[in-house]
Amino acid sequence: MSINFDLNDLQAFRAVVEQGSFRRAAEAIRLTQSALSRRIEKLEGALGVKLFERTTRRVSLTNQGRAFLPQVERLLDDLDLALLSIGEPGALRGGTLVVACVPSAAYYFMPHAIRSFRGRYPKVKVRLIDVSAHEVSAAVSSGEADFGVSFGGNLAPDIEFSTLMDERYVIACRKDHPLADLEVVTWAQAYEHDYITLDRSSGNRLVLDRAMPGLTFARPSLCEARHVTTVLGLVEAGLGVAAVPSIAMPPASHPILASVPLIEPQVQRHLGLLKRRGRTLTLAALEMEGLIRALPGTLARH
Repeated sequence: MSINFDLNDLQAFRAVVEQGSFRRAAEAIRLTQSALSRRIEKLEGALGVKLFERTTRRVSLTNQGRAFLPQVERLLDDLDLALLSIGEPGALRGGTLVVACVPSAAYYFMPHAIRSFRGRYPKVKVRLIDVSAHEVSAAVSSGEADFGVSFGGNLAPDIEFSTLMDERYVIACRKDHPLADLEVVTWAQAYEHDYITLDRSSGNRLVLDRAMPGLTFARPSLCEARHVTTVLGLVEAGLGVAAVPSIAMPPASHPILASVPLIEPQVQRHLGLLKRRGRTLTLAALEMEGLIRALPGTLARH
């Protein structure tokens, strides 16, 4: 295969994908439609594959085009971010920084980190992939995400984990619930009340099942949900109590919800950064990593 194409051809390819039309793509990158078509034909000829299916009504990627797209996006975004590191941030088009994170981290860390990050890199778009712990690991391993924020355990061999903070599980309840007045509560005490659990697809459920393999409760849960935020909504509605990681809880000033530390046993999870071994992060990814690493202590003081 002859590699007879350049960055302009790759940018033309991405423009057609983003705009869904040769006409709109040509307008977006300020080319004539015939010039844009020549760039796509040149790229297809160099690769020896057809990238687009074209009809009078629509343009769609072929299977080969879909496979090629993530590599093109990564290459162009990395180039944008590399240029950003040696120039004025506001003068460049920017790129996309992708962070995969479990939903509790997306709630707790990322709004603060993104606010600070945008002050430095205003034209870099941040894409959050807020998914389960297993999916965070997979996104980092595949290269879909620059890095991840999740908890340790069952990680692929190509993933490095570095701890950000250790957090304990607490019981979430309404402030008018009897448990809200206690300083600590045992798991057995908590589950004498109506309770809500996370289903088995949740990484938090895996942590708890491993920490308490022999613990049984007097009554079954009244409801299961996949995400901690959903569970907290059910608790707030007065349906029961639930064990959740402490960072998932809203501030103590919340008008309805309260949390009480759980003991016997005290269960912790280790929240940290996931990176693929051997991968060099872009400057923007390193900047975001630094901002996230500084957050646990900063937020604890507020």
